[in-house]
This record gives sequence, C-alpha cells and structure tokens, in this order.
Amino acid sequence: MKALVFNTFGGPEVLEYIDIADPVIGPDEIMVRMKAIGLNFADIYRRKGNYHLAGEPPYILGYEGAGVVEKTGANVQGISVGDRIAFADVPYANAELVAVPMEKAISVPEMISFTDAASILLQGLTAHYLTRDSYAVKKDDMVLIHAAAGGVGQLLVQMVKLLGGRAIGLTSSVEKAAAAKEAGANQVFLYNDNWVHAVLEETGGNGVDVVYESVGSTLQDSFSVTRIGGTVVFFGMAGGDPVLIDPRMLMDTSKTLTGGDLWNVLTSREERMNRAGELFRWMEAGKVRVSKPTVFALSDGQEAHRFLESRKSTGKILLIP
Repeated sequence: MKALVFNTFGGPEVLEYIDIADPVIGPDEIMVRMKAIGLNFADIYRRKGNYHLAGEPPYILGYEGAGVVEKTGANVQGISVGDRIAFADVPYANAELVAVPMEKAISVPEMISFTDAASILLQGLTAHYLTRDSYAVKKDDMVLIHAAAGGVGQLLVQMVKLLGGRAIGLTSSVEKAAAAKEAGANQVFLYNDNWVHAVLEETGGNGVDVVYESVGSTLQDSFSVTRIGGTVVFFGMAGGDPVLIDPRMLMDTSKTLTGGDLWNVLTSREERMNRAGELFRWMEAGKVRVSKPTVFALSDGQEAHRFLESRKSTGKILLIP
C-alpha cells in the first residue's frame, strides 16, 4: 500500500509518499480502506518530534479518518465488510489501509459523506464533550470562544447556539472573524484589539458565564472576563503556556477552572457511538454543519503540512489517498 511516512524529525520536507507493507489485523480489528483522512496540529507536533511516537521509523502520522471495511478479524461482531466506518483516535491513518480496533470503529450513516465524517469527528467530539460535560451550556448562557474560526471553534459556536447560548468569538484577523460570524457567532472581537474591555462591555460589565480557553497564554485574561461564579474550561495552549492560577482568586470570586481532554471521555465503543450518533443526527438535521474542507492528495502531504503550519486555514484540511 501507499503511505505518507517520515524517517527523521523535521519540517514538511521529511515526509515521503512510498510503498510499504499492508497492515496485518488482529482478531479484534478491522481493515479499513481509507477514503478521507483528517490532518491535525498533533500530526505536525509528532513530525517535529514534540510528541511521543511508538515503534521504529518509517513513522506514519494520522489518527482520524473514514473509509470502507475491507476485512474483519475473527472476533469482530456487528461490523461487516463494506460497512462505512470512521475513527478519531487510531494511529497510522496516513495510508491507504488502516488496522482499526473494533472498539474505536464508529459507524457512519449513509447521509454523512466520508469527507464530512473525516472532517468532524475529532473536532466535533471535542466540541461535544466541552459543551456537554466540561460545562453544560444552558439557554441564555453567555459563552466566550477562543480561536472561534478554527475547526473546534466553529463547531463550538454552532453547538452553543444549538443549546440556546449566546456565542462571542475571538479571532486573530478580520477574515477569520468573518468565518466565525458565518458559523453563527453573535459577536466577534479581534485579539489585537482590547478584547477584554470589549467582552466586558458586550456583557454589561458582568462577564461571560463560561470561557472555552484553547490559547493558554490568555488564561488570566479569560478569568478577567468571566462573571463571579463563572467557569473557564481549559483545553489547549496553542498560543503558549498559561500562567499559574492562584486558588485564592478562585475562592474569592467563586470561579471555576476545569480542564478537558477527549481521551478521558472516549472510554468505550458505546461512548464513541452515542456521542458520534448525536453529532451525526445534528448534521443530518442541518443543526451542525461542516465548513468546506481544504483537500490535498495524500501524496501532497508536504504541501498540506505547510498550509496547516501557515495558520491561514479556517476549516478542516483533508488528505485523500
């Protein structure tokens, strides 16, 4: 099979599109022929050597995608050859064929395209648990969303609105602000402006009920715009490490700091199916939509990585075998 691999850590130029041996599935695995593969910043971090990689080179990136079952292991039940399957957390996805553990296989309804499934699962399931588990968004909640034009950000905007909240977005450019507005944000402010003042003014000086904080370096400012008794959900640090938070501040203001990680939520196939099922139903009903992805051939992986690192993208980037 063909796969996008690398043998040494480095820039996009270390990626090669070559022939390697097909994976061998175990009794509890299925073989999936990939139709669409999601590209994420974690792939860049792994390529650079910032994240741990198991095994020996050539390394294969990718953890998210969708395709068709080509073969099933002896112990697999409820999944058949020809079924449409997607996954959010299976390694070695940058290839024509992927061995997928049965537990991590998510059935894809006929109405959901492979490109939409590969575009939404990782980021959509993240936005789902953030708005359902980390902080359950309620009707009329004022919600501040960092990086609102990003993949998770646009889905957070949509889910906040779906659950009855008011979405305020933060972005880095006018173009990205337009994308956040298109996703449904009630208001969008730019990081270069005095956004703390703007958010407080927007909320009548009271602050928001919850901040979805994915930048990291803005954590203290996020608390500044959170109302007394409000919550900051910390789930990323794309802009740098956060400052240390004094627990006495939390006590004095009755504010809550909570963390979130998708892998603490996706603990079984049942969890994956239930959460993805709600996500797919929202999509089928037109309540959550996926913005048009930027598509590259898997063989053009170097170019795709350069585009993602440029931070010019506002939606999902897909690799097509």
